[in-house]
Amino acid sequence: MDGWLKRGVALSLALTLAVPLGAPAIVVPALAQTADAPSSPDAPDTSADPRQRMEQLDTDIKGSAAEQERLATEIAAIKGDRAKLNSALIDTALKVRDVEGKLDASEQRLIQLGREADDIRESLDARRDTLADVLGGLSRLGQRPPPALLVRPDDALQSVRSAILLGAVLPELKAETELLASELAAQERVRQETARERDALAELKVSLAEERRRTAALVDERQASLEAGEAALRSEQQRAAALAAEAGNVRELVDRVEKEIAAARKAADAAKAAPTETNQGPAARLAALQNPARLSPGIPFDTAKGLLPLPAGGAILKAFGTEDGYGGQEKGISFGTRVEAQVSAPADGWVVYAGPFRSYGQLLIINAGGGYHILLAGMDKITVGLGQFVLSGEPVAVMGQGPQLVSSVGLGTAQPILYVEFRKDGNSIDPTPWWATSESEKARG
Repeated sequence: MDGWLKRGVALSLALTLAVPLGAPAIVVPALAQTADAPSSPDAPDTSADPRQRMEQLDTDIKGSAAEQERLATEIAAIKGDRAKLNSALIDTALKVRDVEGKLDASEQRLIQLGREADDIRESLDARRDTLADVLGGLSRLGQRPPPALLVRPDDALQSVRSAILLGAVLPELKAETELLASELAAQERVRQETARERDALAELKVSLAEERRRTAALVDERQASLEAGEAALRSEQQRAAALAAEAGNVRELVDRVEKEIAAARKAADAAKAAPTETNQGPAARLAALQNPARLSPGIPFDTAKGLLPLPAGGAILKAFGTEDGYGGQEKGISFGTRVEAQVSAPADGWVVYAGPFRSYGQLLIINAGGGYHILLAGMDKITVGLGQFVLSGEPVAVMGQGPQLVSSVGLGTAQPILYVEFRKDGNSIDPTPWWATSESEKARG
C-alpha cells in the first residue's frame, strides 16, 4: 500500500506543479489539452519557430536546385531512347502509387489517433471533479500522514478513528489513482505517436512531390519527342473537339473519331492489326508485358485477365452493375482518389480520344485492340495525345482537387472521382476479371 500511495502522491505533486495552488479542479483538463505538444526526447522537436518549419517543408516540397539539376541530367541521359524513357515513366508511376498509398494509411492513422485522444480527453473531463478530490486527498496524505497508534494515550482514540477512516478511503483512492495514471500514460502514448506520425506524413509529402516532379519531367520529354507533327496534331485535336460536341454518346464519339480523325484512324487501324490470339502461358504473358520498347500490345487484351493494374489508388465508390440512381445500372467503376492523384493506363493501347466530353468531364479513350476500348473520365489534366501508343502502367492523366463528373454528385464526397469503363464492340463489360489479384502480378513496362 505504501508503494502505490507514494506513486499517487508523486503523481499528484507532479500534476499540481503545472497549475497554481488552490486551483485543483483545472489540473486534468489543462493537461488533457496538451496532447499535441511533444515533451519526450524521442518525440520530434516542435519547439522551433513554426514559421521556420513550414518554410523548410515548403522548400522541400518545391524541390532544390540540386534536385532540378539531377532531373535534367537524368532526362538528358535517356533522351531519344524510347525504351529507357518508358521504363523510367512506369517505374516512377509505381513509386508515386506506393507513396500515395502510404499517405492514405498515414492520414487514416492520424484520424484514428485523434479519435483516441478525444476519447481520453472526454473521460478525463467527465471525471475532473472526482480526480481533483483524489489528487487533493493524495497530496494531503503525503504531507500529513495519519498519526501512529503507539503514541500518547490521549491520541489513541484519534488514531483509531483515523485508521478506520483511512481504511475506508484508501481502496477508492487507489482505484482512482491507478485509473488516472493509466489514462495519463495512454494520453502521453497517443501524443508521441501523433507527433511521429505527423513527421512521417510530412516526409511522405516531400517524397510524393519529388516523384511527381520526376513524372512531370519525364512526361514532358515523352510528349516533346512526339511533336514532329505538332501543327497537324493541333488541327486534328480541334476537329476531334468539334466531333465531341456533335456526338450524342460515347459509342457515336468513338465511331466518328476513328473514322474521321487521321491520328485516331491510324491508331484504330493499328489496333485492328494487333495480334488477337496467343498460346502463351501466364509467365510468358507477363514477360511480354515487361518490354518497355514495345510498339503494340504485348498480349491480346482478351488474354490479359488478372494482369492489369488499377489506373489509380483509392476505394471503389460505385461498382460495375450497381444501381446508378437514375433507374439503371453502373456501366463502369468509380474510384475515390487522392487530390491530384496520378492516373495510369490500365492496358496497352492507342489513344483515340483525349479531351472534354459532355458529363464525363475530361475523357480519355484507349483502343486496346480486339474490339476493346477503355474509358477513363473525371481527370483534371490528360498528359497524352491523339494516336499515341501507351503502355500498361504508363502515366496518362492527373486528377484534380475534387469531383468533376456530373454523375458523382450523388456520391456525397468531395474527393476526386475517377470513372473507368471497359467496352467490347461498343457495349460496356465488367472490368473486374482483368484486374491483377496481387501486386506481384501487375503488368508493367
